[in-house]
Amino acid sequence: MSDTVVSLTSSAAPAAIRQDIRQDIRHDWTLAEIQAIHDMPLLDLVHRAGVVHRAHNDPADIQRAALLSIKTGGCPEDCAYCPQSAHHKGANLPRERLMPVEAVLKEAAAAKANGAHRFCMGAAWRKPKDGPDFDAVLEMVRGVRGLGMEACVTLGMLTRSQAQRLAEAGLTSYNHNLDTGPEFYGDIISTRTYDDRLQTLEHVREAGIGVCCGGIVGMGERVRDRAEMLLVLANHAPHPESVPINALVAVEGTPLEDRPPIDPLDLVRMCATARIVMPKARVRLSAGRKSLTREAQILCFLAGANSIFYGERLLTTANNEADADAELLRDIGVPVPEVTLAAAE
Repeated sequence: MSDTVVSLTSSAAPAAIRQDIRQDIRHDWTLAEIQAIHDMPLLDLVHRAGVVHRAHNDPADIQRAALLSIKTGGCPEDCAYCPQSAHHKGANLPRERLMPVEAVLKEAAAAKANGAHRFCMGAAWRKPKDGPDFDAVLEMVRGVRGLGMEACVTLGMLTRSQAQRLAEAGLTSYNHNLDTGPEFYGDIISTRTYDDRLQTLEHVREAGIGVCCGGIVGMGERVRDRAEMLLVLANHAPHPESVPINALVAVEGTPLEDRPPIDPLDLVRMCATARIVMPKARVRLSAGRKSLTREAQILCFLAGANSIFYGERLLTTANNEADADAELLRDIGVPVPEVTLAAAE
């Protein structure tokens, strides 16, 4: 973490830090501003993020999103963190075909019964091909929306026509993370460019679908790289509706298997900075949350996180148990229904 210290009242602080906390939504941030915000004394940073959060959001509104891998493994991309990559043989992740529509909707119904608001579906593709599998995904989207839930998918790169078809099926949001800042990106992925990712986001936005886009901390990047990623997101107009903040889960057999766990306070700083520069976005505390104590998670909520993945599994890694999450949320005053189904039977 950076040694830079900037207080709320310091004459060295950028104008953005000294101005009225109820500022208009901005899309003209500079890297220096974002990095200075990130490096503020932690208590000042969390306080400022909390004020911004309450000015634009209901602090008791914490979205619960369930995540299901609908097609696992065999991905041709070489993302260094991902056990689903076909390049990382040592991860020993078995390949699984696209799940049947009926099985996916059964999982979605179980997630709804357990209190999830959004159902997210991920397929390990570089880009989907038009045909039966893509048609099945469209049917999944329609089915999830028919259950009264928000629907999100992550399928890799999209064409304009595919984004439009997803929009017509009722898709709420499309997840396509930038992962990190543009300078560090090439150290993590070589099979897809940063511009490729930005183009898919453009197709999604043009189709009228909500954008879900964030990144991962703990891959060996600098604070500057984290700030650069937030800069790209914060200067999009409009901002992404959802911004997942992931901590690296170092999986055996991947190039990043030996990376040490990050300091939980790094996640707090990222949540707080994202909240300040994107005041109305859903800041989602995502992968890596299982390693956080209850207290660390609560600090992230104070810093502006207002969404979590809810359920015992993410795409390929473990997540917090649903009943433990429900207890935590109730303890901080967020109403959650009793957990009735651990998983679809």
